[in-house]
Amino acid sequence: MSLVNIKIEGQPYQVEAGLTILEAAKKCGYEIPSLCAFNHGECNQGSCRVCLVEATGARGLVASCVYPVNEGMEIRISTPSATQARRRSVELLLSNHNVNCQQCGKNGHCELLHVAQLVGAREGAYKGVKSETIIDELAPALVRDTSKCILCGRCIARCSNAHGLGILGFENRGFKTFVSPAQNRSFANSPCIQCGQCVNVCPTGALMEKSEIDKVDAAVKAGKHVVCQVAPAVRAAIGEEFGYKIGTPTTGKMIAALRRLGFERIYDVNFGADLTIMEEGTELLHRLTNNGVLPMITSCSPGWINYAEYNYGDQLDHLSSCKSPHQMQGAIIKSYWAEQHDYDPKDVFVVSVMPCIAKKFEKEREQEKVNDIPDVDAVITTRELAKMIKRSGIIYNRLPDEDWDQDIMGDYSGAGVIFGVTGGVMEAALRTVYFKLTGKEYDKIEFTEVRGHDAGIREAAIDINGTVVNVAIASGMKSAKVLLDEIRNGTSKYQFIEIMGCPGGCINGGGQPYVRPCFLPNEEDDILDTYKEKRAKALYSEDERQVVRQSHNNPQIVELYEKFLGEPNSHKSHELLHTSYAARVGFND
Repeated sequence: MSLVNIKIEGQPYQVEAGLTILEAAKKCGYEIPSLCAFNHGECNQGSCRVCLVEATGARGLVASCVYPVNEGMEIRISTPSATQARRRSVELLLSNHNVNCQQCGKNGHCELLHVAQLVGAREGAYKGVKSETIIDELAPALVRDTSKCILCGRCIARCSNAHGLGILGFENRGFKTFVSPAQNRSFANSPCIQCGQCVNVCPTGALMEKSEIDKVDAAVKAGKHVVCQVAPAVRAAIGEEFGYKIGTPTTGKMIAALRRLGFERIYDVNFGADLTIMEEGTELLHRLTNNGVLPMITSCSPGWINYAEYNYGDQLDHLSSCKSPHQMQGAIIKSYWAEQHDYDPKDVFVVSVMPCIAKKFEKEREQEKVNDIPDVDAVITTRELAKMIKRSGIIYNRLPDEDWDQDIMGDYSGAGVIFGVTGGVMEAALRTVYFKLTGKEYDKIEFTEVRGHDAGIREAAIDINGTVVNVAIASGMKSAKVLLDEIRNGTSKYQFIEIMGCPGGCINGGGQPYVRPCFLPNEEDDILDTYKEKRAKALYSEDERQVVRQSHNNPQIVELYEKFLGEPNSHKSHELLHTSYAARVGFND
């Protein structure tokens, strides 16, 4: 690692060669006002001009987010010309911005407002005609509002970096420029996978999930039996909305908050995850022993399913027919649970709390209904749940730790917990498949070969009593494409593949709390590199604490099959717990 000598505000420092001024300044203890708080290559154009500084060897002011340091460089951040230029840049952005901050979904997390306060931007400093506003709210999961867009390009870069997709791009030129799917189409009419990664990196409220809080309120008001089910990744992140450090699980307080919000029952989707493993593991064994279509690919991630239907419609027979855990559990709530409580399924309203925006799309699929009744009625994100808690006046950190409701579906295994991290579905399935093939439990319990929190591809060869199962794990569609192309070309060596839509898995879902270093003063400087690992650790630690760690050993799962479903992959199971897929055509086809 080579070092260069620089000066910042007259003070000498040594920093790594190749860093930008913004990065070097951060390492030396300076926070240059910028809109690059969630950088990592997502915003690398320097187009907003908010982070201007003076630097020797440069002609005029330079954008510190893209300008590299070099030997002997002297950098000035606080000169009158630099501070005034940064203020003007922000004021120009505000002049074309819809400043209805009180109603904005990013209120409290808006980087534009944050940097405006830092630079002392004046209200109404520049006035004139504003760009035409386009609001797209046709899609089930996403809302686009160009009146709040600052054309930073982060969403464009994230879609490309995470998925290799080009759903979003700049349309038109000059003052008429805006960001949208090609030809200004709606997200609903484009091959967008609805993952919400673009929402996670948007610095303003230009891209947001479509809120379903009003649906929940209406169901409660109408006297429905409102049942809440919560995904495992939510517990690993919800605390961040209330000041807890990233990676702090607050399961008990979350349950207590939900109970005070008035839900009739509160269940853990880990039960649905265990149910998924019973169905999916059995399906895999049938394929392995009956010359079925291999490799079999997991079907828990709706973003991934959307991608497959748009781009690999000829390979859909490789997908497991299993519904995702919350859809399975929703189906059980509206059948067996409703029957046990003598409720009409039409009077039961199932709310899923998810880390995922694409789940809002998933619940609308016709294939996710039984007798024309949807398995799930509303999906709210981790962020939306936090809003519901805050508006109710609940002081989260003063809540007692409470437990899930225990009737019929309260128990869960450690295997169900780890569904929220990339590799977790694979490991959970292997724990049960090992038992099914050998008749005994895997001594180590954990299949650490398939673990890892980063996007990319991991692979392992698992020897189960002489049967070698070649597996692969991918998260993010850029990685998934590599595996799918191998399948299409007939060169895949795998029998089982896990694919998750969001890089890192559900812990990094499009509905999770925003990771904005500028709003996290107590977190470590490298939090952008470690937050997925910290959230994953919260789930793995809960798995380790469970007495039952394999899905097939969950006593309530065993009871459900004995009293209602019969056996995994039975006719009843297929009727309630399995689904189908169909190739879709995007506008690029």
